Amino acid sequence: MPINIPSTLPATEVLKKEKIFVMDEVRSSSQNIRPLNILIFNLMPEKEKTELQLLRLLGNTPLQVNVTFLDTATHVSKNTTKNHLESFYTTFEHIKNKRYDGMIITGAPIELFDFQEVDFWDEMVEIMEWTKTNVTSVLNICWGAQAALYHHYGIGKYALPTKCSGVFDHVVHDSTVKLIRGFNDVYTAPHSRNTSVSTEEINAHPDLELVSESDEAGAFIIVSKDEKQIMITGHLEYDADTLKQEYDRDVAKGLDAQIPKHYFPNDDPTQQPLNRWRSHTHLLFSNWLNYYVYQETPYEWE
Repeated sequence: MPINIPSTLPATEVLKKEKIFVMDEVRSSSQNIRPLNILIFNLMPEKEKTELQLLRLLGNTPLQVNVTFLDTATHVSKNTTKNHLESFYTTFEHIKNKRYDGMIITGAPIELFDFQEVDFWDEMVEIMEWTKTNVTSVLNICWGAQAALYHHYGIGKYALPTKCSGVFDHVVHDSTVKLIRGFNDVYTAPHSRNTSVSTEEINAHPDLELVSESDEAGAFIIVSKDEKQIMITGHLEYDADTLKQEYDRDVAKGLDAQIPKHYFPNDDPTQQPLNRWRSHTHLLFSNWLNYYVYQETPYEWE
């Protein structure tokens, strides 16, 4: 949360130059507090697992958050019961006239399809366009990030020779970016995808900033200059054993699954993996809710 100090205090200007968030008395006295309304477009097949992962993170800040789950109307989920979807999810038709302070668009295991081949792509495009006017900030994850880069900024994806799966080191390019405030200069994060995006295209785009990347896994955190779109190409929200579950599933299917890199102790799949990214995950979600949603969203949408 911001610190509230007099605007004339000598330390104020120094703190602002250091990118420490300072709220002066005038702005503080004019603020009203209300719950944040967050929309989660959950495209993952095992929706209940993803719900728990995201709600755990959204619930770990001092901010009060109201959550709405969104499902596609043009694609039927095969891994989540109809009863669960009817009880806890809505579709775009029912919320398109509403405004949301923040939105999360998750990944989906459809990376190897061209975007136009995805059966709900037209619906996806309509929703992404709608976010420009009806959502303060959107956090796009994995395939959701690739879809956002393609639709909003014309940056496509390409297939990898082998799946990018594991826990990789990432470097921070600009520690003053609010989203990664408190991050170590080097930190770890999980990836699980068959496609990637070009760091060169991201760096060349005038509306984007590549905030963090990995030598092995490529571009990771990308933020639009207007701060409305945030793209995370990996899965900071994953639990310690999520990559293990994916690996075990692929092995059980008889696939030639590669052991996730830098994940199992001693690269031994019989050993229990440890969560080495949890603290940075909580930091990122807390920073997003605070700086990109809470501090930017209007108290009353007009």
